[in-house]
Amino acid sequence: MKRIVGAIVVGAAAFSGIYALAASLSVTSDSLGAGNVAVAACQAATLNVTYTPTYVPGISAYSTGSVIVNGLASTCYSVPYKVTLYGAAGASQGELTGTTPNSGTTFTAAFSGINAGLVTGVAVVLGG
Repeated sequence: MKRIVGAIVVGAAAFSGIYALAASLSVTSDSLGAGNVAVAACQAATLNVTYTPTYVPGISAYSTGSVIVNGLASTCYSVPYKVTLYGAAGASQGELTGTTPNSGTTFTAAFSGINAGLVTGVAVVLGG
């Protein structure tokens, strides 16, 4: 019986503390907004990504150098890009941002200091 009464007292005390904490919160806005918009891709064709690792004798490992993106369509000229190198479990090993060129079908993202042995994938995002 003492245990049941004790459990009820502890539960009541915990509930009172949580209720008091929630009552002390204040919200000053009475509106909430959200939205989404579909965006058109600037390119339908597949981009090809290549890079050649460079051996770094000081660390006895290969480092990722420049990542070359080929197959850029003219509809994607002068748009922002982000190139991300991924490792195990999708962890980012590094990323670069920039703007695609205003002509040509190739652009380069120059990485440095990333162990090429840890890179298992790459993602390229074009547009804002």
